[in-house]
Amino acid sequence: MSKAFVFPGQGSQAVGMGRDLADAFPAARAVFAEVDEALGQKLSALMFEGPAEELTLTANAQPALMAHSMAVLRVLETEAGLDLARDVAFVAGHSLGEYSALAAAGTFSLADTARLLRLRGEAMQAAVPVGQGAMAALLGVEMDVAQDVASEAAQGQVCQVANDNGGGQVVLSGAREAIERAAEIAKAKGARRALLLPVSAPFHCAMMEPAAQAMAQALGEVQINAPRVPLVTNVTAAPEKDPAAIRENLVRQVTGTVRWRECMACMAQSGVDSFYELGAGKVLSGLVKRIAPEASGQAIGTPADIAVYQSASA
Repeated sequence: MSKAFVFPGQGSQAVGMGRDLADAFPAARAVFAEVDEALGQKLSALMFEGPAEELTLTANAQPALMAHSMAVLRVLETEAGLDLARDVAFVAGHSLGEYSALAAAGTFSLADTARLLRLRGEAMQAAVPVGQGAMAALLGVEMDVAQDVASEAAQGQVCQVANDNGGGQVVLSGAREAIERAAEIAKAKGARRALLLPVSAPFHCAMMEPAAQAMAQALGEVQINAPRVPLVTNVTAAPEKDPAAIRENLVRQVTGTVRWRECMACMAQSGVDSFYELGAGKVLSGLVKRIAPEASGQAIGTPADIAVYQSASA
């Protein structure tokens, strides 16, 4: 049995996230305390108690999701005897989850990861004035159709594929007018649904270039170690262990497409048959059956989930 650990992206956050882990395990409490200290903010209180509108702010949601994922990982190490390098073939994460994956693999320290994600959230939020950008999820279309929709809708404005999530779900990002046009064109081309998403900025498109520049500078100033297990990166959908390439790919990721369907397929083709989603929500584990139907997907975010993992690994 070959395992991969995958780490969720923005949208999986919810008030109360991680609180049961902190109540049950000292290792989880230590992670939340270290992230709080790194940010100079009681982020854990915001995670446990809300308010939801503050937790949902990009600059809070990104480090919060990483902290929850890392708390799960640390508990698996202390309670279930996990050795990442021995037990896991690959790590991967969806958008900000790529930073969680790298923290798990020892590429970044926990404190550096928290600070990088705070900066990334702020830079992505600041890159485009509110209301000028938008994102839309196209359901029931494959990547080639979504690319046709984006190019037809652009009309001189930015309109790009932001996420290829698999299972006929592709997300477009760009200028609001272009995305609104794309939603109508997608329906005409047979999309089951085309939904404008409740996001605060158009992530993963060329409009995020100022944020990419901010991340290039920040990533140039932190220690980047080779990961203990290969990272399957969002922008190449291929395994990577070279620190310089990882830095470059994280910069490209801000404006580039999250090739999640291909990332999952790459791991499955390399022999992974068990995907574990560490942290908040069940989005990625839910996509497993659509992308890699021979493999299993399981979410680990609560003490009960950890108990299930322990009994299966015993």
